[in-house]
Amino acid sequence: MRLAFFGATQTVTGSRYLLTSGGRRFLVDCGLFQGFKHLRLKNWSKPLFEPRSVEAVLLTHAHLDHSGYLPLLVRDGFTGSIYATQATVALCRILLPDSGRLQEEQAQFANRHGFSKHSPALPLYTEQDAYECLKRFKAVSFDETLELGSGVRARWSRAGHLLGAGSIRVEHGGKSVLFSGDLGRQNDPLMRAPDAPPTSDYVVIESTYGDRAHPATDPAVELRDVILRTCERRGVILVPTFAVGRAQLLLHLIALLKRAGEIPDLPVYLDSPMAIDATELMLKFANDHRLSKEDAAELGRTAWLVRSVEDSKLLDRIREPAIILSASGMATGGRVVHHLKFFVGDARNTILFAGFQAGGTRGAALVEGATSLRIHGEMFPVRAEVAQLQSTSSHADADELIGWLGRLGGAPRRVFVTHGEPSASDALRARIQNELRLQAVVPEYRDEFDL
Repeated sequence: MRLAFFGATQTVTGSRYLLTSGGRRFLVDCGLFQGFKHLRLKNWSKPLFEPRSVEAVLLTHAHLDHSGYLPLLVRDGFTGSIYATQATVALCRILLPDSGRLQEEQAQFANRHGFSKHSPALPLYTEQDAYECLKRFKAVSFDETLELGSGVRARWSRAGHLLGAGSIRVEHGGKSVLFSGDLGRQNDPLMRAPDAPPTSDYVVIESTYGDRAHPATDPAVELRDVILRTCERRGVILVPTFAVGRAQLLLHLIALLKRAGEIPDLPVYLDSPMAIDATELMLKFANDHRLSKEDAAELGRTAWLVRSVEDSKLLDRIREPAIILSASGMATGGRVVHHLKFFVGDARNTILFAGFQAGGTRGAALVEGATSLRIHGEMFPVRAEVAQLQSTSSHADADELIGWLGRLGGAPRRVFVTHGEPSASDALRARIQNELRLQAVVPEYRDEFDL
């Protein structure tokens, strides 16, 4: 086996791992780079491998930093199958066309208003590209072995984190490598805990929170406090939210708080067609999460569901306490960027982040204290309160990552630490070596290893 790293190396985005075994090539994840411009530019470069040479893609989960490059891979010549769990396939049918549509809309908006450096501005890929890509998807089940031919086998185990999220173990010729994917938390209020990892010779582990522990704060209490102090100012709480996963958690927490009478019965708007569709999947894939059927059904009744662009624009007129959940989670695109123009400059309001903010994103700039924000070529002063929930992450923290790896049966020959900022990845590497006494390395972009 030979393993090459073409993404998620010392950054939290762009997951792409190329595995060669027996002369055959398989790609584990195929995500978009996000954040800093030098990373985003990688999306426009041809991949460092020939797409036609890849026989299959094995997908850990649906988030765009793991799946969002697939339409380009197919457009550039990939003709194999894309294997993913049933819930991941269902989510990708929502996420990928939405991603293509959003990129087309952003290019059109840039061309109409003339703020792009490119003439004309073009989308990275289109909605139709995404639909073509979806034809290559094939669903697999957890804990069932997928025979890929020539003795190559793959098996998905639950990773928590998101509907359908899995860790993938690939085996061939008596050797095995386990890709953690994004790991969830042991006591997540929404998602089930990750399964114990299967014995493997090599492990690729994520490190998004590899240098820190999540606080023990009750996420409902943390959210309640933000809502109450914003309501006292008669302000609006604008929440840039990840449409898949985080939006559903926030809706659940808001429902609990309203039911307990701990927050006013203020209006809540879910302004994301993608999040609305993803919320409906909570009922279909009940085995992937902790919610009861009643609690899952309540998610759709907790908020006004905003689908049309016209209704989304009307939200910008709100001047009374309300909660607006709108994608994207790092404020890099989508409807929330337009809402920021109207709400970020008013000191009564709160811009509330509920997840990790990758470096180079608007979300990271706001969390780090930016006093102005560039949107569509204009500068907007930041007067609203900027808050970040610390206890709602769907990623395992450093202790949970060490705990998951420590449950591995037998000692792997080497652990590759990926999907984290440099400080987080190196901190986790050191703990793996010092506490678990395992050989660990943080690969760099384009590094290759013989297994």
